[in-house]
Order: sequence, then C-alpha cells, then structure tokens
Amino acid sequence: MTLKYGRYLIACLLSSILFLATDQLYAQVQEPEVMPTPRNVTSLQDAYSSGFGINIDMNNFGFGLGGEFRRVIAPQAEGYLKFGITGLRDASEQTFTDFFFGQQIVPNKFRRAFAFPVLLGFRQRIFPDLIQENYRFFVSAAAGGVAAFSYPYYDDPQGFGYRFIGNELIQINADEFQQFSPTPINDIFQGWSDGSWHFGGAGELKIGVDIGSNMARLNSVEFGYYFYYFPDGIQIMSPNQPSVLGTLQGRFVVLETDQNNNPIFEDFFSAQKFFGTPLIRFTFGWFW
Repeated sequence: MTLKYGRYLIACLLSSILFLATDQLYAQVQEPEVMPTPRNVTSLQDAYSSGFGINIDMNNFGFGLGGEFRRVIAPQAEGYLKFGITGLRDASEQTFTDFFFGQQIVPNKFRRAFAFPVLLGFRQRIFPDLIQENYRFFVSAAAGGVAAFSYPYYDDPQGFGYRFIGNELIQINADEFQQFSPTPINDIFQGWSDGSWHFGGAGELKIGVDIGSNMARLNSVEFGYYFYYFPDGIQIMSPNQPSVLGTLQGRFVVLETDQNNNPIFEDFFSAQKFFGTPLIRFTFGWFW
C-alpha cells in the first residue's frame, strides 16, 4: 500500500511541475502589436481634371440615352452637367403584345411622351481610405429642368379623348344599333404634328462606382432614383370614358347617348404631374 501511494504522489508531483513549466513558457510568448498598413489615397485632382461620358439608362419608362460632363471641384468630389432623352409613362400603364403579329397595345393610353432633362449635379467619393482604387464609390444628387414632348397615341379627330376598341354600340331605335369601328393606333412616327411641349423640373439621387485602375477611362455603374415634375401635368392616359347603359349578347357594350345620338363621356384619368422611377445607369467615356 505504501509503495502504491508513493508512485501516485510522484506522478502528481511530475504533472504539477510539467504544468507550471508549460504555463511559464506560454506566458513568455507575446504577440507583436498589429501595425496598420499605410495607404496612399489618390486624390481625384491628381488623376484628372475633367471627363465626358455616354449614358445608357434602364428604368420603368424603358431605355434612355444621354451624355454628361464631369469636372473635379475638390480632392474627392466632382460636379457634373447631364443631358439626355428618355420616355415617359404613366404608372398605371400595362403593355399587351399581339401573339401573332407582335403589335403592342396599351389599354387606355392617350399620348406618347419623351422627356429631355438637363441636370446640374454633385458627386462625392465615399470610403476612399477603405476601398481600393479600382472601385471608387460615389454618392450624387442633381437637379435641373426638363422639357417633354407629347403626341397622340391614336387619331382622335372628334376629340372624344377615348379610343374605341370595336365592341361599343349606340342604340339608334328600338331594334337598330350602330357599332363603332376600332380606333387605329398611330405608330411611333405618326401624330407628331399634333404634339405639344411641356416644361417642368427634374432631379436624381444615386449611388455608384467608377471601375478600373486606369483613371483616364470612365466606366461607371450607378443605381438610383430620378423624377420629373410638370406643374400643368401631362395627359398620358385617356381623360374620358363612355357612360355605359349595359351589355348586349355578352359581347357588346351599349353606350349612353345624348339627344344627338353622341356618346356621353365621363372623366377618367387625370393629367399626371409627377413621374418617378428607379434607374440603372451605365456610363462609358474618358477623362483628361
């Protein structure tokens, strides 16, 4: 029994000595302080002074084209002047395409419209000391004016403000009805002579990145939101709709008429004053 307990004590003693020696060994190892890596942030003023780019926009109105002139105004900031052309659409528009002939029809559409904005803006580079030079992030904002040109979506010589689709009837007498023919749609090049101009304000808010280590080349991707405001509004959708008495044979709509047998119309869509859409913009160009 004595020999057994003696071996046990010796084993415990050796274990304690080994533990203390290991603890002292670890205590002597000290990690060096982390040294920050110095970064040389390139000032925009040192890389270029001016630039020009071609814009390609994708938004809820379709596609847009434009150009912009940039000018460095601070070590990490630019001013820019932008101009372009883009479509205008009402928020309620829905486009349907004919399966056989590919013709596109927008129910209740009254006028097509294009906008020509001119904006003056400011771009501020963000996180220049954290993100490598190949990706230069900016936030930007701009404001300015816009001119819009609108023209008829269909021929409306009688000024009804409504496009007949061909299932409308008016009752001539107790047994006779008159059917309206479908109103043909103008193609994109028709109706310009009946167009009109509208003027308002415009603006945009964006975040984007200039890509590439070669700062002489302008390759930019931006995400944002831009908007137009026209004080007098633009009548994009049909201003009127006919007053309906009922249906006939489940296929025709019988319209209410006045004493001269002309359809009676009611107010429908109002002129739209505010147009806004998210956007994706690609810019290609050069600096000097």
